Amino acid sequence: METEEKETQEIEIGGKETQSKAKKYEMDMCSGSIIGKILLFSLPLMCSSILQLLFNAADIIVVGRFAGDNSLAAVGSNTSLINLLTNFFMGLSVGANVLVARYYGAKQEKDMSETIHTAMMLSIYSGIILAIVGCLGAKQILIWMQTPEDVLPLAVVYLRIYFLGMPSTMLYNFGSAIMRAVGDTKRPLYYLSLAGVINVILNLVFVIVFHMDVAGVAIATVISQTISAILIVWCMMQPDSSVRLELSALRVHGDKFKRILQIGLPASFQGMVFSFSNVIIQSSVNSFGAIVVAGNSAAANIEGFVYVAMNAFHQAAISFTGQNVGAAKYERVNKILYASELCVLLIGVLLGNLAVLFGRPLLSMYTSSPEVMDAGMIRLRFICGTYALCGMMDVMVGSLRGLGYSIMPMIVSLVGACGLRLLWIFTLFQTEAFHTIESLYLTYPVSWFITFMTHVICFIIVRRKLAKKWGR
Repeated sequence: METEEKETQEIEIGGKETQSKAKKYEMDMCSGSIIGKILLFSLPLMCSSILQLLFNAADIIVVGRFAGDNSLAAVGSNTSLINLLTNFFMGLSVGANVLVARYYGAKQEKDMSETIHTAMMLSIYSGIILAIVGCLGAKQILIWMQTPEDVLPLAVVYLRIYFLGMPSTMLYNFGSAIMRAVGDTKRPLYYLSLAGVINVILNLVFVIVFHMDVAGVAIATVISQTISAILIVWCMMQPDSSVRLELSALRVHGDKFKRILQIGLPASFQGMVFSFSNVIIQSSVNSFGAIVVAGNSAAANIEGFVYVAMNAFHQAAISFTGQNVGAAKYERVNKILYASELCVLLIGVLLGNLAVLFGRPLLSMYTSSPEVMDAGMIRLRFICGTYALCGMMDVMVGSLRGLGYSIMPMIVSLVGACGLRLLWIFTLFQTEAFHTIESLYLTYPVSWFITFMTHVICFIIVRRKLAKKWGR
């Protein structure tokens, strides 16, 4: 009898230790210092995003240094197209993030589990669809984008191999979005660190040793993305995980699917149209020739590191707002927005201007051509110098989505950012006086500022409406 009681106590103690181990990766976003917890949440996420971006950066650096400018342009010219095809499904992960955060804050475990399994099934379907579309349509889409003829064959090879790895990419991104909802941004960082090191090693081996050119860097990226996906799924399947994934329970729950779509579809559509406008801009950049395309690609990669650093606070605004709404801590919503905006402003101004200041040495990592570096510096000055505006705009969107409003920021972003850019390209840019690369880049800061101010007005209206509903 005493032995049985002792064993029972040991099991209970072991269970508590296991739960404690899981909890250390999670975060209570509904109490304590807001700005301190936002930084604790955002810094690992920032590092994770930078590592993920290094997948593509490593590709570009290796081919630029060891395979030539055409290979550099081939890899870099695919970025906006890849974003266009993936952003639709990535928007659905935003819906999953908001719902999981809300259920976690409200301690509704059954609803949270159903949301998790529905979201992971969506990630599998998304990856398969993207792999098929990307492989079959690669060449024709690149032709529509006016990809230079001397770059097209290499660009097609890279794109097709890259999209074969989309199921892994979707699994990782949906899984990490779910883990962010409960404040776990550390373990995705660990997994990406390992995958990132493997990616760089394979890049060097495939390109320098086996002379595989763009095919080598694409294969290396697919392998590393698959490793990170396997690790994130393994983590979610552990018994101590609050976002427990059970393969036998994988299915689409209709009510959760509907709610994910309600929040995620507007985000998906917004991401797609944003990317579509960038594809149009990329097509316009392509019209200036291979040197400008290569310089634009290298600068866009540098710029990407600043963007993902700022985007961590956009993700923080979504998760923190979602958890606090779920826990009925409505008085913290405004404070979360102010703290996120302050952080993103400081990061955007600091990193954006550092990218401009050290632009030429950074660009020299991608190419040794002075002409390509000159072209890259033009983009850095116009975009990185004003990038804080983009981060502030995105934080406003994150806060509104965390409140459950997804259609409003979608409409504002589409009209204010995408609409203005496309209007500029199809009107003034077509005239001789404004048909310059500088004029093309100027559309970014102008559209960011206008859209940010409109989002501020929308947030004020939404908060007043919700204050009446919540009775505060």
